[in-house]
Amino acid sequence: MPIEIKMPALSPTMEEGKLAKWLVKEGDTVSSGDIMAEIETDKATMEFEAVDEGTIGKITIAEGTEGVKVGSVIAVLLGEDEDASAIDAAPKADAPKADAPKDEAAKDETAKVETKSAQPAPAAKAETKAPAATQEGRVIASPLAKRIAAAKGVDIEALTGTGPNGRVVKADVEAAQPGAAKAKKAAPAAQNDTAPAAPASTVEMAAETRALLDARIPHSVEKLSGMRKTIARRLTQSMQEAPHIYLTVDVRLDKLMALRADINTALEKQGVKVSVNDMLIKALGLALIEVPECNVTFAGGELIKYERADVSVAVSIPGGLITPIVQDANGKSLSAIAKASKDLAARAKDGKLKPEEYQGGTASISNMGMMGIKQFTAVINPPQATILAIGAGDKRPWVMPDGSLGVATVMTATGSFDHRAVDGADGARLMAAFRNYVENPLGMVA
Repeated sequence: MPIEIKMPALSPTMEEGKLAKWLVKEGDTVSSGDIMAEIETDKATMEFEAVDEGTIGKITIAEGTEGVKVGSVIAVLLGEDEDASAIDAAPKADAPKADAPKDEAAKDETAKVETKSAQPAPAAKAETKAPAATQEGRVIASPLAKRIAAAKGVDIEALTGTGPNGRVVKADVEAAQPGAAKAKKAAPAAQNDTAPAAPASTVEMAAETRALLDARIPHSVEKLSGMRKTIARRLTQSMQEAPHIYLTVDVRLDKLMALRADINTALEKQGVKVSVNDMLIKALGLALIEVPECNVTFAGGELIKYERADVSVAVSIPGGLITPIVQDANGKSLSAIAKASKDLAARAKDGKLKPEEYQGGTASISNMGMMGIKQFTAVINPPQATILAIGAGDKRPWVMPDGSLGVATVMTATGSFDHRAVDGADGARLMAAFRNYVENPLGMVA
């Protein structure tokens, strides 16, 4: 009997996802463990493995399809002695929306023949295809395709999509030339000079969105991505449920910068380069172990205390923010942290993180110093109770240990703590421990 391959739940909270790409086609033979498809969740693109062996008899959900519910049949796998006729007995997947009007389209073609319309066939084809390229005034394109188009400088609105309902997919963008795409954009307008102008924004909006619009100001309206919805929900939850307390310290960086230069010289032959942020991750990990009262999660009636510091590192990616986790930050060497951070950040930007690599963690660090931000406060990443906000290091007047006035490289760090779980005095002890490790960095490598 044919085996139904269903949309998997790739994380505990996943309810739907996007079938980004099929890596097999109908007629291919697969074995257990073979990679069959790439599936996009709200945070990452993950590979989907076969758990049975057989032949792909039918693919019921085309690549590029968004909003595929967990448990939906996406393909049918045939056994050794089965052929395509066995699929007839299998449940049919919902037909794509674009297939529904086929009968109407056929009637329209018949009507055109009977009335001997003077309009040429190619123009008629363009009329029926145009709605497939846009949906209520916006381009239909996969998130991955949009990211690649932005990186390549391709005008995605000018592309003809080959995905379901004319959706622009990754292959369309990769095949496009940045210069040619913009020239192509004017072509559809020339095909139908009598078409009425489209309204500035025809996205179906919620009532509260319409209430906020000021029609006098040129604008556009975009639907929120799954990632942006998740960010909005979690940050709202954090600010509403966790009473934040903020504690700020100035930290001198001169010794840390000098030690970093020596470490990188020693690691040069290995091709490893330790960043300041890598050293700050290590310092926070050690401080959390020294002050375990801050390495906790508030769970309502209980308090979860962690014996290891897994530090979530805020990474900006197209369309949002993700926090890959450096596990065992207190126990890892600086070179190991550097390797892990580089790998996690690269895969985060490519959408290739596994759920366990960004879900969890015991505390977070967010560094905006490279953007010139001197000081800021960060929102706690629930269910964690601690996050450290790092500002830029710059030259400042500084009172030296001997009492003389000099110049030092100083950064400002602000800790945000969930006051339900962390008392102010314990938060202050964590900030003091963090400052001590940064200002005396040999303690991190001893």
